[in-house]
Amino acid sequence: MLQVTPLEILLSGKGTWNKWRLDFPDVKAVEPDLSGADLHGMDLRELDLRGVDLTQANLQDASLQGVNLLEADLRQINIRKADLSDCNLQGSHLRGADARGTVLARANLRGADLTNADFRGADLQDANLKGAIIGNTKFDEVYLASKAFHDQREIKKHAAEPVIVPVESVVEEAPTKVEETKVVAEQAPKKVRKSKVVA
Repeated sequence: MLQVTPLEILLSGKGTWNKWRLDFPDVKAVEPDLSGADLHGMDLRELDLRGVDLTQANLQDASLQGVNLLEADLRQINIRKADLSDCNLQGSHLRGADARGTVLARANLRGADLTNADFRGADLQDANLKGAIIGNTKFDEVYLASKAFHDQREIKKHAAEPVIVPVESVVEEAPTKVEETKVVAEQAPKKVRKSKVVA
């Protein structure tokens, strides 16, 4: 009998994929290998992608709204301009990910590894970044709001070297004046220097 690859199962349809993951709880179904897969522009909504290996995969312009990517391996993935709004990315590995212009509004990135990832121009409005690991992460011109960092200064402060973002640096409730603000990267250094003088 011919072996069917996880990618072939995925391409056969959402129902087939989700049923396969439920019916065959072995290593192939629990941690499917989709590394290097070309899924750009695809509609991947409603897929169960928990723990999936998508290293170096191409998901540019893909639709993944509300997808469960809990603890998924997304190292060096291309998710440029993809829609990952309302996704669960808790504990996922996004080292070196290309997430430029990606929509991550209301996404759960709690405890995710964002080291060396590029989020320039991404929409992080109301995203949960508690405990996210960042270092050399690019956050230029990102959109931030209530559950993201306070502002660009907070991001730049933690992006200098790999650290786990402390709970204190994350906004729990919507701030009174910070609502859907577009932060321009060129303004950040001036603000940082000013804050150091005040401190």
